[in-house]
Amino acid sequence: MNAMTHIAGPVGRCLPCLLPGRLSKAVLMGGVFMLGSWLAGCSDTDWQTKDISGLMPPLEFDLTSESGETVVAQAFRGDVTLLFFGFTHCHDVCPTTMAHLDSIIGELDEEARGDLQVLFVSVDPSRDDPDTLREYTANYGPEFVGVTGTEDALNALTRRYRVTYSHGEKDETDHYDVSHPNAVFAFDREGKAQFLIRESDPRKVVIDDLRKLLGRRLGA
Repeated sequence: MNAMTHIAGPVGRCLPCLLPGRLSKAVLMGGVFMLGSWLAGCSDTDWQTKDISGLMPPLEFDLTSESGETVVAQAFRGDVTLLFFGFTHCHDVCPTTMAHLDSIIGELDEEARGDLQVLFVSVDPSRDDPDTLREYTANYGPEFVGVTGTEDALNALTRRYRVTYSHGEKDETDHYDVSHPNAVFAFDREGKAQFLIRESDPRKVVIDDLRKLLGRRLGA
């Protein structure tokens, strides 16, 4: 067994453990030094929300924006990006989540707001065409952008981030419901996944993590 064995923590972090009882002073001091370095290195990603850094792939997609043009993830590099899956005919989770994000963003300073984009990814492309998406996101701040895509493109994106969605049966008026995830993915300026915002997260925690993420400059 190595002098130091690691186990995975609740978010995939490595936690030093199982130090053997008989270690030389030199090895022990070396271990303490390495542990201190490890802790210092982890402090920058100590999110109060759900830490997904290193667990999810970078932001990548090829979709259609609310302007009707093709848009790719690289277009948002340099900004902090929040990603939320939903649909415009949603009467509960979507408007509640969007309004909550809009309110939180309103507490950020102007410079921070200018460096933030919220991507509302509709998983209901048959009803959510570009015009419908544009009208929907207009109810919120300028940081909100609606995007959607083909079934294949949406399936690829949801599989990439290990979430699912499904369409219910149509009723006599052709109305149907859509199930979708209700968490919000946060990506840094390089498109790397950092944390997950859930409805149970306290408002202050979300604001603090967003400010911390926005405070990181590209390449830092």
